Amino acid sequence: MAIASKSKWLDSIRSSLLLSKLKQLWHWAFGLTKSFQRNLLLSIGGVFLLFAICFSVYQYQREKEYKIDILHSRLQMYNYEMVQTLGEDSLTNQQLFRDYVARHQMEGLRVSVIDQKGRVILDSYDTNVDSLGNHLQRTEIKQALHEGNGYDIKRMSQSTHETYFYSATRFGDVVVRAAVPYSAELTRSLQADNTYIYFAGVLTLLLGIVLYYITHRISRHISHLREFAMKAEEGEELDHELKRRLPDDELGDISHTIIMLYWKLRHSEEDKVRIKRQLTQNAAHELKTPAASIHGYLESILDNPDMSEEKKKHFLERCYAQSERMSKLLLDMSALTKLDEMDDNRSRTQRDYRQVNVLQVLQSALDDTSLQLQEKGITPVLQLPGHVEVLGDQSLIYSIFRNLIDNAIAYATGASRLVINCQETETEGRHFYEFLVSDNGPGVEPQHLEHLFERFYRVDKGRSRKLGGTGLGLAIVKNAVAAHGGTTTALATPGGGLTIKFTLARF
Repeated sequence: MAIASKSKWLDSIRSSLLLSKLKQLWHWAFGLTKSFQRNLLLSIGGVFLLFAICFSVYQYQREKEYKIDILHSRLQMYNYEMVQTLGEDSLTNQQLFRDYVARHQMEGLRVSVIDQKGRVILDSYDTNVDSLGNHLQRTEIKQALHEGNGYDIKRMSQSTHETYFYSATRFGDVVVRAAVPYSAELTRSLQADNTYIYFAGVLTLLLGIVLYYITHRISRHISHLREFAMKAEEGEELDHELKRRLPDDELGDISHTIIMLYWKLRHSEEDKVRIKRQLTQNAAHELKTPAASIHGYLESILDNPDMSEEKKKHFLERCYAQSERMSKLLLDMSALTKLDEMDDNRSRTQRDYRQVNVLQVLQSALDDTSLQLQEKGITPVLQLPGHVEVLGDQSLIYSIFRNLIDNAIAYATGASRLVINCQETETEGRHFYEFLVSDNGPGVEPQHLEHLFERFYRVDKGRSRKLGGTGLGLAIVKNAVAAHGGTTTALATPGGGLTIKFTLARF
């Protein structure tokens, strides 16, 4: 009884230590201030801890069963040696039985011979076998009768009132049973080795520290992004965010990409606001001149009723010319607004694109401007393949060529040729048509080339207005090409003149 109590006491101490460690880990985990880190640590750490506990329990039971099997095998060997020495026919001989047990005595060993009905025939501890009762329902006896051998752990003997470990073996019609008392030494030998439990505890603690470091590192990045998002939402200054050092790993790359995307979107929105504001100011400035001219001419006609018909007609013609200029300016602004809307919904717009025959569109633009070209003495020269088809919007492609031809008519003073060249190119696996529209006029100074596609940009402001330009033609060209996924560049023509190069995706 004392030995059993001591064993229970040791088991309770081990359980208390394990529970104490679990409580420490629990308070440590819930003491974390970051909910993301806490949830991640508890989810991963909980799975690992559960695995460690299940493995420890399994290993403990497995080792304990292994040691019990060793003791059972030792007692089985004793039973077999006794039968081999005495012979099965002599097992029921009391004198031979007692002599053998006396010669092969082990500390506390008790040996019994029991028949198939459970009656004790011989017993090394008690000679009065009739008082021992029937053993047929004993666990080790039932196992031995059915399976050939069996054992029972920690069962108290009714005759000695001591706790024994029983091991029984069947030999023919009898069962030989050997039993050893549960001494302190036997109890220790049957207990599982607790070293691996402490090793598992230390390993769990180390892995917990590593896991805490990893989750803390991840949480730090998440907190950084959260702080960045909150500052961005509140409109705070975020220039220092670009200077913050980020780790050289996947999380750092993701953080950097998110920050850079934010800055690109922010600058894009700022550019749109700036361009719209600039467009409004330029449009007001451009419209003010023809509106003032019309107002002045009409005021002069109304204030001078005796004005000659010839002069009145001249003033009205000037009013008509200025109104045409205003109308063209408004149409160009409307076209740019439409292109801006298409740029914001590019994916939806491109779904409506169809196959366009560029030669037909270009020929239509040349036919519509043939009189102006003849007046300026400009001869169009086409150097295109016989079959050029692109995927796009026919009206926008027409506006590209029409504005480029109008630009040459208006500004290529003294030009005699307008060469339109096309060749097929490939970029990153995609096939494009590269168009070159070149004149041999006076050209543009190099410092102006990169600004030609800006809205209302003029190389010579006074001269451009006299020629009737709106300053939006090349801006429309660039936006229309961009709506088709192409690029536009202004170059100086070798030998003099201006060349506009742009690309359109091949159908």
